[in-house]
Amino acid sequence: MARALPKQARPPVSAGALWLWGALALMGLALILWRFVGGLGAISNLNDGRPWGLWISLDVYSGVALASGGFALTAAVYVFGLKKYYPVVRSAVLSAFLGYLMVVAGVAIDTGQPWRLWHIMVFWNPQSPLFEVGWCVMLYTAVLALEFSPEVFKRFNMQAPLGLIRAIEIPLSILGIALATMHQSSLGTALLLVPYKMHPLWFTPMLPVLFFLSAIPVGLAAVIAESALAGKPGNRRTELSVLSGLARALPYLLGLYLVVRFGALAWEGKLGLLGHTGEYDLLFWAEVSLGFALPLALFCLPRVRRSRPALFAGSLLVMAGVVLNRLDSSLVSLTTRPGFNYFPSVEEFLVSLGIIAMGVLAYMAIDRLIHQPHSSY
Repeated sequence: MARALPKQARPPVSAGALWLWGALALMGLALILWRFVGGLGAISNLNDGRPWGLWISLDVYSGVALASGGFALTAAVYVFGLKKYYPVVRSAVLSAFLGYLMVVAGVAIDTGQPWRLWHIMVFWNPQSPLFEVGWCVMLYTAVLALEFSPEVFKRFNMQAPLGLIRAIEIPLSILGIALATMHQSSLGTALLLVPYKMHPLWFTPMLPVLFFLSAIPVGLAAVIAESALAGKPGNRRTELSVLSGLARALPYLLGLYLVVRFGALAWEGKLGLLGHTGEYDLLFWAEVSLGFALPLALFCLPRVRRSRPALFAGSLLVMAGVVLNRLDSSLVSLTTRPGFNYFPSVEEFLVSLGIIAMGVLAYMAIDRLIHQPHSSY
């Protein structure tokens, strides 16, 4: 019988990858600093013709969706008792926590006076959906930090706080699920405020439902992609049966989304628009076919669910489809005021890449710091 590798026997991250992520992070940080010195106009093409640009659409709308694996997995394990998926809870919660920190960073960079972000907690405007989003994001980020804290307490042998967190683990998970559910859907609610600025293929009163329905599968897909990528020989491997189980749920979730999406178009009499809107048709079918229909078909195949590379590829399709949907909904389909044009600057793209790079480096550093064999459930 082959001897199990000790927990220290993990292949080091390639120097090239570290240099690449490090360079992107430093470049992004430099541009962020220059943004605060020179103002938004110093590095962005943002103007008064539209409410937001790339940072909100990519870092916030897409980032919140990609970080939804935390609440999806905690619901599966702690609420529904699916203990089989406990091995991926820690990585899902860590990814979600860092993802939400990146979302907060995106909002801070886009806001004219980011040092006043805390005002939303004191000066209430309950009639605004963004008020609810802001509250939930801040509170859920704190909940994620608490949910991940047992790993830190175990690493440094802090038994008293560890016992306290363990005692409130289930109520804490339920609170996190409630907060995540609220703001995942409320991001769609915010777009209901601009019915005449969105293209009709994306605007629907069902946007809050569609945003929530797409957040669950993309969260699971992000967890599968991360775990499948990490499952290299000699590295900490997540059992393939765990990933296959998550993948088995995706066709149902993706199918439900497609039924609601096309059902809303039919109910609102918009099916006739398909094939008559030029480039918007291409964007619509790209996100629906490549990001939802194709992975639905792939994950129905047992041989796909038994292959780590296939699981990784299928999960990337889901992630790309939902990101494209968020960009289409919150950026591409929004009209700009007459006399204004907006296309993101190179610096805006580099800032977003820099934020992602910082998140990746933070994940690798924290994961290696607290790495230890999974404890029993």
